[in-house]
Amino acid sequence: MRAFVLHAEWEPRSGYQPDVGEVQTRLARQASGVWRNPEVREQAVAEPVPAAGEVVVEVGSCGVCGSDTHCVERDDEGYLLFSGPARLPVVLGHEYTGRVVAKGEGVREARVGQLVAAEGMLYCGVCGACRRGLVNQCVRLRMTGFSAPGAFADRVVVHEKHLWSLDGLAERLGSSRAALDLGALVEPLSCPYNGIWVAAGGMRPGSHVAVHGCGPIGLGAILLCRAAGAASIVAFDVVPERVALAMACGADLAYEVGALGRAGGDPADVILQATRGWGADLQIEAAGAAVATWPTIERAFAPGGTMVYLGRTGERALVGLDALVSGACRVVGSRGHAGGGCFPAVIRLLEAERIDPSAMITARMPLSRTPSALERSRSRTDGKILVQSDPA
Repeated sequence: MRAFVLHAEWEPRSGYQPDVGEVQTRLARQASGVWRNPEVREQAVAEPVPAAGEVVVEVGSCGVCGSDTHCVERDDEGYLLFSGPARLPVVLGHEYTGRVVAKGEGVREARVGQLVAAEGMLYCGVCGACRRGLVNQCVRLRMTGFSAPGAFADRVVVHEKHLWSLDGLAERLGSSRAALDLGALVEPLSCPYNGIWVAAGGMRPGSHVAVHGCGPIGLGAILLCRAAGAASIVAFDVVPERVALAMACGADLAYEVGALGRAGGDPADVILQATRGWGADLQIEAAGAAVATWPTIERAFAPGGTMVYLGRTGERALVGLDALVSGACRVVGSRGHAGGGCFPAVIRLLEAERIDPSAMITARMPLSRTPSALERSRSRTDGKILVQSDPA
């Protein structure tokens, strides 16, 4: 079958010392410290065969994630930019939907013909972290498209525990194609859902919210906070097109940071003015640029405010801890989208039309043009680019 595979050279950079496990498994805990000269190739790979409890999903839509973009981008030394764990070569793509076309022994719930969305955090379910409900922190975690075969392919195999039905959404929309496309946003919407409501304990209706970074994760945070009763939402990005998308997704105010600065403005002052001096009760860092965003976040905290860090970068930010002490504020880290009821909750919101993320989809391309989709994503002007492969 067709697949788009990420290849790179194992060449640990100066100052990065892989441990024994990394060397033996070729699973780098920080991909940007090891994998050099990345390249995506179309190639034929073996048809997936389901083991016990697994199903084969014929891919319908798969979103291009910022992490996928970071896997094909290089720094000045030729290392890919993705700072998470990765084992290469691997089929890219993890934000996917499709139709179940085959199943292995012992499958209990999934059925052939069912439309599904799939979690990409492949947790074991039995380690200490999983048994405490921290499935995104599973010690044996594999990640679709990074350390397990992904969905920029005709088909993918996955355990049924990671699947959630989209049949209700297809019924509401009156179209399987529309459900597969909208369902591909469940994963990027579930990341801020997990950060805000599972990791950080929720957002009170009437809260003032600031969103730093208006890619798909930041846009998802805007949609969800709007639906949850935010009093105000102020958003910031460095790309004008994404500023416009933030307004389309429900922000009250949205600013291009560069233009704001050239006009003599400052994001923290904007937040304080918009909240009548109170500050932001909830701040979402979805830019993966904490070195640049933290000074604003620190100044713009409301008393008792929370910052949820959803971005990802290998950089270290200088954090003034006294601001957290004086303001009784907190920083909450969050990775992933699995568990915590995230997928079913987001699907219910879509089914009930409580959120409409369709404005996020700004481009659709066929599977054969996956490299073009990845290249286009580097401009960071889109909301969500979908790669489509119609199931039979």
